[in-house]
Amino acid sequence: MGTTLAFILNMISCTNHPKSENLHLRIIHTSDVHGHVLDALPRIAAYVEAVRREMPDAVILTDGGDDLQGHPAAYYYNFVDTTSTHIVAEVMNRMGYDVATIGNHDIEAGHAVFDRWIRECRFPVIGANVVDSLTGDPYLTPYIIIERAGVRMAILGLITPAIPNWVPQAQWSGLYFEDMVSAARKWIPIIQQREQPDLIIGLFHSGIDAEMGIQTADYCENEVRQVAQQVSGLDLILYGHDHRRHLEYVPTPDGDSILCIGPTSTGACLCEVDIDIQRDRKGRVVGRTIQGHLLDTSAIEADSSQVWYPEAVAAVQAYMQEEVGVFTSAVHEREAFFGSSAFIDLIHDLQFQLSSGAQISFAAPLSFDATIQAGMTHVSDMFALYKYENLLYTMRLSGREVRDFLEMSYDLWANTMQGPDDHILLLDSVLDGGRRLGLKNMAFNFDSAAGIRYLVDVSKPNGQKVTILSMEDGTPFDLQQEYLVAMNSYRGYGGGELLTKGAGIPLEELPKRIVASTSHDLRYHIIEHIRQQQRVSPHTRNNWRFIPDEWAPAALARDRAILFPKK
Repeated sequence: MGTTLAFILNMISCTNHPKSENLHLRIIHTSDVHGHVLDALPRIAAYVEAVRREMPDAVILTDGGDDLQGHPAAYYYNFVDTTSTHIVAEVMNRMGYDVATIGNHDIEAGHAVFDRWIRECRFPVIGANVVDSLTGDPYLTPYIIIERAGVRMAILGLITPAIPNWVPQAQWSGLYFEDMVSAARKWIPIIQQREQPDLIIGLFHSGIDAEMGIQTADYCENEVRQVAQQVSGLDLILYGHDHRRHLEYVPTPDGDSILCIGPTSTGACLCEVDIDIQRDRKGRVVGRTIQGHLLDTSAIEADSSQVWYPEAVAAVQAYMQEEVGVFTSAVHEREAFFGSSAFIDLIHDLQFQLSSGAQISFAAPLSFDATIQAGMTHVSDMFALYKYENLLYTMRLSGREVRDFLEMSYDLWANTMQGPDDHILLLDSVLDGGRRLGLKNMAFNFDSAAGIRYLVDVSKPNGQKVTILSMEDGTPFDLQQEYLVAMNSYRGYGGGELLTKGAGIPLEELPKRIVASTSHDLRYHIIEHIRQQQRVSPHTRNNWRFIPDEWAPAALARDRAILFPKK
């Protein structure tokens, strides 16, 4: 009898407590696709499907945001065809994404665009720190639970809170953006208590290095490392926003480390993370191993015989081939780094013509090395001429603020030369995967000015390089006088900090300085203006140059050969 009872008890014990098990799953992560859904994502889809066949019910596909800007396909479905299902949603749905977070460039497109996209996505778009101003509740789903391969995971979405520094409030009306560290501290205990997951994963649209982005009393643009170092409870952080191919194990408050991994942009790279979970006989997680790597997608072989969404491709191509107007000569963006150039001066000319009485114009190179050839131009050329969907602002600035703005711009742009053999441009030996192409700072913050004549003395220290000689018409320039200045809305709302840190204007005061704004994005108005003019004759204003003359020409030639080794 005792033997029989012991056997029964042993059977019950085995039924209630199965043997320990090892579970394996894989996360594939993209971010900052920037509208490249008809070229990059189909290639990535081929790889995802191959992994899914190899690992059924063990693959999670995530995205870190910034999908609705940066490519004509996205622009076309944002603003031209607004009734069809958005092509970004179509492609991501077809690929079977499990979850995405929202990015600042998605929000930049405005409520009508990003709200529509979220509705059309057949997967959650999450963001715990995107908060409804009226209710104080999250505007988006804060986190989701995914069960895959026997593992219960919580995925928490967060976005950089620095959006008010770049995007006009009308685009995100009714929202505010909490600090990421504070939001993580609030939501992780809630997730732990409510869900008791095996893993908590951060899906963030924010960069990893705070010093590489905006830092103010209210905002820190890149907070991934701060969250990892200051908040307990996360097991993995998948991120995007800074366009870096980066993998790092960051120390946590518990004395452990957490993998933080992000790809670059436009689908050129994806992140793969392999997770192994060990459970004991009672089903408790007793061990986990998380390892990741970065995969260059150029090595992926896709099925080139099938074109995804041929109707959408045809519609976008037809739009891009619409004629705009004739350019009487070619313009080359690379010339903008070395002095007054026809490419940037064309932007200045257009901003003057489109603005409300502007006396000065600020503009920067946005695409690094675009070229528009002479002859008939098309809508596609206008995306090379002006990359982003910024509005055009006319703002009130004092002469001193104009000078201080330019001082910061050229401090980001130009080296302080100690002798004739030094670099004239501020270069960095670390090319960051090609992203900065040899420049230490981002070229879209290298604003030059038109409407004034000035010199940039690279032998002078930071803050003392710019000397404004006069207005371009020869009338005096006055540091105390107020001027109307044309610039894009990214700059006008504090982007790059040239107005705030450089000119010293408080962030909250910037909206009060706006005198006028275009109704559509600047590229739209450029297209319409050139269509009306029919012909454009690019020219160089020659209103500024680098000095001293004994050093600058030779130094510019040397740095040109470094940045652009091929003619």
